Amino acid sequence: MSGGAFDYRQWHIEQIADDIEDLIEKNGRKKTNDELKEEHWHGDDWYEKYPEDLYHYKYPDEVIERFKEGMKVLRVAAVYAQRIDWLISGDDGEESFLERLKEELGQLEK
Repeated sequence: MSGGAFDYRQWHIEQIADDIEDLIEKNGRKKTNDELKEEHWHGDDWYEKYPEDLYHYKYPDEVIERFKEGMKVLRVAAVYAQRIDWLISGDDGEESFLERLKEELGQLEK
């Protein structure tokens, strides 16, 4: 495994972006049967009393737009952290750092 200057913590940045993307995708959507099974602590009559809990929380559109912006910024930050990690760990030279950074940032724009 390459890198390590940041103890591989740059992957946490990518995980946060993935978690935000998951929130965006689930926003206001009805929960699947599997998701409902994961909420096993609710009693049998819970959803009769609280039918709104059959759905994921619905954030306002403006909040979702800010989530999307944040997700993009975090993905850019993850690329920078990874590329810098490889550079200062000696896995990449300055030229390959710049090339890979440009390439990976370009892939994010697609």
